Amino acid sequence: MRETRLDTARIREARRVIDPVFLDTPLYRCEALEPDLGCTVSIKLETANPVRSFKARGTEIAASLLADNGSRAVVCASAGNLGQALAWSGRGRGLDVTVVASRGATAAKLDRIRALDARLELVDGDHEMARERAAAIARYDGIRLLEDSLDIETCEGAATIGLELVDTAPSFDTVLIALGGGALATGVGHVVKDLAPEVEVICVQPLGAPALTHSWRERRVVTTDSTDTIADGVAGRKPIPAVLDDLLLVADDAVLVQETSIITAMRMLLEHAGLVVEPSAALGIAATLEDRDRFAGRHVVTIVCGSNVDVAAYHRWVGAAPLHRS
Repeated sequence: MRETRLDTARIREARRVIDPVFLDTPLYRCEALEPDLGCTVSIKLETANPVRSFKARGTEIAASLLADNGSRAVVCASAGNLGQALAWSGRGRGLDVTVVASRGATAAKLDRIRALDARLELVDGDHEMARERAAAIARYDGIRLLEDSLDIETCEGAATIGLELVDTAPSFDTVLIALGGGALATGVGHVVKDLAPEVEVICVQPLGAPALTHSWRERRVVTTDSTDTIADGVAGRKPIPAVLDDLLLVADDAVLVQETSIITAMRMLLEHAGLVVEPSAALGIAATLEDRDRFAGRHVVTIVCGSNVDVAAYHRWVGAAPLHRS
């Protein structure tokens, strides 16, 4: 495989500094989903941990390195999940954590960041505005800026999920990965292509937030002026060039799915798997719903990457979603 920024040996070593509470998350076949999807489905459940998302795998690495180097302060921009994870990892290592988020971010995520003793600064505008403000704070205060997907710790932390898939999963031929900033997709994709190259890596993004998918298809950075999706965790407008370079090396395909499919997938995960998930975590199921013929007869693994969702919004979405029947 051509070289990405990631290193498989370093990813294996990273497991030693990640709190075991975030490692070896449940991986199981969910037969109850299969009649509606027409394929064998396994779930990698990245919500079964204290911050209810995969992000802490990366923040554990970053916070450990900062503490080892004597650093005491770090700032990040977050739609919510990275901020929670960094707050959790930083609190355990005595770090001063600042999180910058949009005022429009999911309230439940913001409340949890505060509860984890991080300083939270809210900005008008979207996640890209939060990124700009976090960078300004880092420059002014002279502290570490942790940039999701750009900083290799976030990618290699996510990549440990890939190790668990290829080391423990029964034979599967497709992995469906939510695509936002790209840390999860490039991390898991790197390991899968390095250790199980026959497995197809498919990234999934909402039709209303397509920047990185368009960039992958056109092999150049494509930005958008806005986003329009309930999947706030993957709603970026400005892909990072280095992340795109990695994604081009590890992704076999990148697909876009409709909002109605995301909502139906969330309802299916509730009804058939007993899982309350945020929209980003349902993208893999949504992709399978929209193209049953493509996945017919395959064994797909989908990574359920987060469950931090506003309860009222969740009830509105899931209560109105019709199930797709074969």
